[in-house]
Amino acid sequence: MRKTLVTIFLIATVIAVLGAGNVFAAKDHSDLTVLVMPKLVGIPYFNSSEEGAKQAAKDLGIKVIYAGPTEADAAAQVKMIEDYISRGVDAIAIAPNDPAALTPVLRKARQKGIIVLDWDTPADKSVVDLSLHQIDDKVYGEHIWDLFVQRLGRKEGKYAVLTGGIEAENLNTWIDYGLAHAKKNYPGLKLVTERIPTNENQQEAYVKTLNLLKAYPDLDGIIALSSPAPIGAAQAIREKGVKNRVTLVGITLPSEARPYIKSGDLKGATLWNPAVLGYFTVYMAYQKLVGNKIYDGMVVPKVGKIEVKADGKTIIMGEPVDFLPENIDEFDF
Repeated sequence: MRKTLVTIFLIATVIAVLGAGNVFAAKDHSDLTVLVMPKLVGIPYFNSSEEGAKQAAKDLGIKVIYAGPTEADAAAQVKMIEDYISRGVDAIAIAPNDPAALTPVLRKARQKGIIVLDWDTPADKSVVDLSLHQIDDKVYGEHIWDLFVQRLGRKEGKYAVLTGGIEAENLNTWIDYGLAHAKKNYPGLKLVTERIPTNENQQEAYVKTLNLLKAYPDLDGIIALSSPAPIGAAQAIREKGVKNRVTLVGITLPSEARPYIKSGDLKGATLWNPAVLGYFTVYMAYQKLVGNKIYDGMVVPKVGKIEVKADGKTIIMGEPVDFLPENIDEFDF
């Protein structure tokens, strides 16, 4: 009798789980296609995101196309999306280089019945069904500046900010929050020039850092946002032998940062796992496509508990991770 009751309980549990819309249910969704478009292809950050996106596709039994321009070019993104609308996809997840430039084509996609999400970088909120954020923007912007002050070892000094594309919404938002945080909490920090774009290009970051070091010989530090920028900046700092005078922190992968953090040319970095972000993006697109409920506190496989904001469409993936000399070897992405 006890064995029978246990069997009934197990069967009822399975039915309940499947009825709740479990993403790994047996229903075939192999006809669903999700286009995931990064700002550009070919850099380690977005290569890692691609791995996560494709793993999610495998786990979910759907098709994922991971495609983007070879340079951080909004016009190229628009042209590619137009092409994929014509070919026919069920969802588009876009990391826009210029949100405003993408609005018309994303609106067209929605009019065609395509689900639209942004990921990594926000698009125009009026044309997306879901807006996926790696982290709370305000928390992250303030965290970056706190990390800089921590590694600088004091609350005053002259510094500069390197960014990626000048129109990148996520980078601009983090910088705006960071600058506001510094104005209130670190009034001794003095920004020597406007934010400097490096267009997601390591070589450009290297050259512009060399120019910075020449133009401001009393520079105390650099905050470099966008994953190639800290690496290019660290190369310039190493070349000029100024690591003991210029404190560099930034956003980049630990695999890329490791040699520069160990040498001291890069004092610290902060990010999340981009492979997890890619997985999260495809998983959320799938949930929207099959009509499953997305809710605050929902646990996503390989991601963890997520936060859904009051608007119902802004979703926060998780917390940042700092990469420092004492822990850099713990990370393998």
